[in-house]
Amino acid sequence: MDWQHAILVFVTLIISLTVHEAAHAFVAMLGGDHTAYRTGQVTLNPVPHIRREPFGTLVLPILSLLSTNGRWCLGFAHAPYDPYWAARNPRKAALMSLAGPVSNFLLAAIAFAVLYFIAKPDSDTEDAVRTIAGEFLRMNLLLGVFNLVPLPPLDGAGVVGGLFPPSKRLFDQIAAIPYSSIVVFVVLSRFLGELFWPIFSAVDRLLPYPLFYG
Repeated sequence: MDWQHAILVFVTLIISLTVHEAAHAFVAMLGGDHTAYRTGQVTLNPVPHIRREPFGTLVLPILSLLSTNGRWCLGFAHAPYDPYWAARNPRKAALMSLAGPVSNFLLAAIAFAVLYFIAKPDSDTEDAVRTIAGEFLRMNLLLGVFNLVPLPPLDGAGVVGGLFPPSKRLFDQIAAIPYSSIVVFVVLSRFLGELFWPIFSAVDRLLPYPLFYG
């Protein structure tokens, strides 16, 4: 196993998940729901998010790293919110759900800018920056796209359910099915390549020094 790459993947995931959940919590707080704020989730410090979801932020990423020989890892976290607030304020709840994926796309945009303007494959220093920025680009594009799928418990279901209230009843029925979250996660992971790689490939080709197509 390439431990250096495995550590980079793991750290990138933790930072990306932390920003994602902090964005949910921050937008919920702005909208009037202080549930996540009171539990310390409105922070870029990863520790409160890890404490709240140790399986999704530590156990699952480490297991997936070991199973893929350090090439990739999966994980998740969860910022709490008040469901009664969400029911009374569906548009605000939709914005809260959207905030997580948007934060990942913003991180991906920053990584893209670094790759476009700075990280040329010309020196050891630039190669190191390119490797780190490339991992942030891949990870955050993946998290943004994956979480926008409109199936519970993913953020896409919260966005669609908030903007189109009749659909929320369907999502609630799906979420009430035992182990439905696990099924959704496993099925989407199975088709992750077909869902994600065409998007990443299109973004990659926009770079002056593409990661895979140069």
